[in-house]
Amino acid sequence: MLSRVKRALIPLLVLLLGIGVVVVLNATKPKPDIAIEAPRPIRVHTQIAAVATNQLTVETNGDVRATLRSDMVAQVAGRIIEVSDEFVEGGRFLAGETLLKIEDTDYQAALNEAEARVAAAKVDLETAYADADVARKQLVGVNQPSPLALKKPQVTRAKMALEAAQSGLSLAKTNLDRTNIALPYTGRLRETSADLGEYVGPGKVLASAFGTDRVEIRLPLTDNQLGALGVPIGYRAPDGGGLAVDLTAKVAGAHQLWTGRVERLDAAIDPETRVVYATAVVDKPYELPEASSQMPLAVGLFVEAAIAGRILTDTIAISSDGLRAGDRVFILDANGQLEIRDVEVIHSNTRETFLASGIAAGEAVIISAIRNPIPGMALESINAESEAIIVASDSNLAD
Repeated sequence: MLSRVKRALIPLLVLLLGIGVVVVLNATKPKPDIAIEAPRPIRVHTQIAAVATNQLTVETNGDVRATLRSDMVAQVAGRIIEVSDEFVEGGRFLAGETLLKIEDTDYQAALNEAEARVAAAKVDLETAYADADVARKQLVGVNQPSPLALKKPQVTRAKMALEAAQSGLSLAKTNLDRTNIALPYTGRLRETSADLGEYVGPGKVLASAFGTDRVEIRLPLTDNQLGALGVPIGYRAPDGGGLAVDLTAKVAGAHQLWTGRVERLDAAIDPETRVVYATAVVDKPYELPEASSQMPLAVGLFVEAAIAGRILTDTIAISSDGLRAGDRVFILDANGQLEIRDVEVIHSNTRETFLASGIAAGEAVIISAIRNPIPGMALESINAESEAIIVASDSNLAD
């Protein structure tokens, strides 16, 4: 009986002994050191703020249009008997060059008649002078002879008849000249609406044309861009002067460049768009050097314009990527921490921003995005050596 109890207690004792050993080992095992790892700094791109003296450039765009535009209109009636080879869409013509000729038989006859009337009026006037001379001699002894007796009204009538005949002759010559249809400027034809043998009357539009001596580009300017130019609303450039402007466009698969000048600014702001328009001009846009790959600055072309503006001196220049909403700038300080500064912006564009205060030259400006920026957060510059901003005089674009 006793041996049975002992056999039953032995497994229980072994189990209790095992539990005790586990408890002792767990209580006496060495505790691991708990290391608190500092957060890794966020890597950012930086550039060094620099002092700059540069000329601003305003970037805008517009359509090219001709300074001179007109319709060619018939001033006399008749049948078209001659047509110039250049009387086609795109045809070139010089000032005074005949493009169409109207049959002039009737107008030549009218001229001959007018010349005959002038000749007759001259004879009548000479006759009136002679009669007046005879009357004056015959009435020498007569006291206060009447003007009619002295033939003065007859002389006056003859003079007026001669003037009327001369006016008729001038009109006949003008009508004859109008049978040769031309324009008073050098240009190109945009559209034609008459042809050989067609009968036209006064007022008939025969073609539309534009001058090629000069073209204009209307360029919209925002308030920010107007400030970058440094000229007032209503600006007028002196003769031959103006703000330099570069015009670019892609034509026939190639980028083209033309140079011109801003000649004037409108005197009023557009009430719908709240912009003021500048007018740039380019002289001789269709005259190109021989064997040149340059394209003409064609009427109707859409171009990008870069206008030379005012000069900023001794300002702090940073990349525009470094300017944050609310005119703030993120700085990577000497301790590798984020510092948020409020700055005073003089001018900002798509490439550079110019500051009057808020940061100093040589400070590292963060130009990459930071999610949830908190002052004092740890940062690390990706740049091995932060490079200063090099502000080129032809790269400051004012939007």
